[in-house]
Amino acid sequence: MSVLLAELRLQVMWTRLISVVEEQAQTLMRTAFSTTVREAGDLACAVFDADGRMLAEAVTGTPGHLNSMAAGVHHFLHQFPAGTMRAGDHYITNDPWLTAGHLHDITVISPVFHAGRLAGLLGCCCHQLDIGGLGQGPDGRSIFEEGLQIPLMRLARDGQVNDDLLRILRANVRTPLQVEGDVMSYIASNASGAERLAGMLAEFGADDLGVLGDYIIDRSRAATEAAIAALPHGRWQASLTLDGYDAPIVLRGAIDIGADGLLMDYAGTDPAVPRGINVVLNYCRAYTVFALKCAIAPDVPNNEGALSPFRVTAPEGSILNAQRPAPVAARHVVGQMLPDLVFGCLHQVIPDRVPAEGSSCLWSVQLRDEGPGGFETVFFNSGGTGGRPGRDGLSGTAFPSGVKAMPVEVIETGAPLVIWSKELSADSAGAGRHRGGYGQRVEVGTRDGAPFQVLAMFERAVHGARGRDGGHDAAPGAVRLASGAVLRPKGLQTIPAGDRLVLEVPGGGGLGPPPTRAPELVDADGVAGLLSETVAKTIYGRSTP
Repeated sequence: MSVLLAELRLQVMWTRLISVVEEQAQTLMRTAFSTTVREAGDLACAVFDADGRMLAEAVTGTPGHLNSMAAGVHHFLHQFPAGTMRAGDHYITNDPWLTAGHLHDITVISPVFHAGRLAGLLGCCCHQLDIGGLGQGPDGRSIFEEGLQIPLMRLARDGQVNDDLLRILRANVRTPLQVEGDVMSYIASNASGAERLAGMLAEFGADDLGVLGDYIIDRSRAATEAAIAALPHGRWQASLTLDGYDAPIVLRGAIDIGADGLLMDYAGTDPAVPRGINVVLNYCRAYTVFALKCAIAPDVPNNEGALSPFRVTAPEGSILNAQRPAPVAARHVVGQMLPDLVFGCLHQVIPDRVPAEGSSCLWSVQLRDEGPGGFETVFFNSGGTGGRPGRDGLSGTAFPSGVKAMPVEVIETGAPLVIWSKELSADSAGAGRHRGGYGQRVEVGTRDGAPFQVLAMFERAVHGARGRDGGHDAAPGAVRLASGAVLRPKGLQTIPAGDRLVLEVPGGGGLGPPPTRAPELVDADGVAGLLSETVAKTIYGRSTP
């Protein structure tokens, strides 16, 4: 009975730990200045033991931030050993190769002290609207053009904020008040979590997270390894062609499953390019492991134990393992496509667990007017996910990033913009027994018709999401002016005076043969205005109501 009670106690502590870190995330969202954090949840919060092992994550957050931070915290501990840390310390970096893959993501790690000793660490990683340089777009030729680089350094010591660092930040960004406010919100978030964590440890009579951490990691690792062991052994390969910047890019991957575990290898993937769509290995690993975990061990909580059984490699110098000083500002346009490639491999192993390809890459709309009193803003849009085993794909949904769209009212309040339309696009989904999700049509312009710029970083404008098992491909996306002119899907461009930017965000691929789709589902899409009469008759052999 004592053993059972001890395990029950650890389970309760584990659950409490998740609530502690979720409160940390909610504090961050309530105090952040950026709409990307406050409204969209483009962030990650997590708790680590004193050795830097991730034990629990907040419910709110993105895999790219979280799984990158899980590896990045060890770099902080190497630079600032645990024995040198003090209460009130906070550490910061935006080094793409150590954390979340581009300069626009800032990571802050803070020690938690209890009973006079280091009990654990709390971390947050958040997207910044601006970090200087060219801005978040794919036009940079090296990391030096993309903004301010913050090496691993102290943000605060003994509770005293590093004012010199904040002065440098303010002097190098277009939105100094917002950036400084965000950085202070990261401190507030970690401090809030530290207070709750210390209180939890006191309540349960624990000095640190050591025993609980071992329990969490051992149980999670065992469950994940068991799920991998249940899979067939072998090697399965797939490839994915992306639009790229100047030319298409081919990603190649192979999954090896054997007695020694699982390896995702990206050998054969195209080399890095001289534009800011390259991916660092840490970010590549983050989205690869997320996809593997979703398909193989979805019920195991995300932590060091759940992540460690999955191994990921990519050739140095490839677009998935770019080396310094490669430009990486828009790394998400490639990195967020990796789950589709992983699922392409896994479909050959566990076809009943993976969806068709989706729009996948978040369509981040970064807009600016660099004239006197100009603005800088960003808002997120999502296309459709692929058809799923037993279900249709989701429309206007961010997968794999999980980032939410900002309300139109918030966008229009924060910048002199009007969102003239934001609606699902008819016929954008790939047909199938389980159709893909629908994309969106978004039209935006300035209030007074003044010209503005778009830092375009959009994927699947040429190569749409592919269907699976007889399902049809989805419609690709498009970027154009309301007046009709077609724009490039990547690169800084100007929207002329009196015109508007129109985005056709792509849909998701279909799963299974379209003729096997339930007639009532075809009718429902027709009634909703999402399926045209022509497509209904041609593909499904049915007239819309």
